[in-house]
Amino acid sequence: MCLPAIEPGHVWLAGAGPGDPGLLTLLAAKGLAEADVIVHDALVNEECLKLARTGAILEYAGKRGGKPSAKQRDISLRLVELAKAGHRVLRLKGGDPFVFGRGGEEALTLIEHGVPFRIVPGITSGIGGLAYAGIPVTHREVNHAVTFLTGHDSSGVVPDRIDWDAIGRGSPVIVMYMAMKHMGQIAANLIAAGRRPDEPVAFVCNAATADQTVLETTLGRAEADMISAGIEPPAIVVIGEVVRLRPSLDWLGALSGRKLLPDPFAVDRKDTA
Repeated sequence: MCLPAIEPGHVWLAGAGPGDPGLLTLLAAKGLAEADVIVHDALVNEECLKLARTGAILEYAGKRGGKPSAKQRDISLRLVELAKAGHRVLRLKGGDPFVFGRGGEEALTLIEHGVPFRIVPGITSGIGGLAYAGIPVTHREVNHAVTFLTGHDSSGVVPDRIDWDAIGRGSPVIVMYMAMKHMGQIAANLIAAGRRPDEPVAFVCNAATADQTVLETTLGRAEADMISAGIEPPAIVVIGEVVRLRPSLDWLGALSGRKLLPDPFAVDRKDTA
């Protein structure tokens, strides 16, 4: 197997996946082993960074809501500066760089300054993180569509360009990134659009790490239960009947002794028979 190498003066924009180092792609792992400088986000698991080659420089460029963070333009220009100095640069992001990861913005800056780059996709937390909680984003008996959205825009408020009525009516499963801060308003928007208050919801915090926790609740109680449980970001939030599959597909729980149910929808079939 022949994989490409990071060349001096090049930047790889890579996804580290949702947490577990085992979910790194072969290319991302190779980038870690070869890069001179690794510019990484807050959501990159420290265990992934241990795969960096000896002597590599690790630069933190994390952005966390409500905390002092580097400006995006400064991060993008830092990548340019490092590449122009002849370094092999790995820009490592949690999840996938093109899924709410601002990878496109950074790539456009590299193009502006004539810096060659490669995109290395990663497993986005909205899929991989939920899989580690035993929640599939699609299931034949539940949904044939899924919507991914962010819970806040660049100014930190609920995005007004999202058509909540259309999503509420048309998307059987909704997966939300960065939604905890505005969970009350989001839930109210969706209930106003026709979603049931008792619709299943799950929060998956620190997904695919040793600190992973899962809170199962309902749309109407999501904000109150979230506060009561004391859970904190980072978290993926999923809304829809797929959450009901967790008692059957919680494979991590099964490794710790949880008995899994063979058919979570058996009662529904009996009721409609």
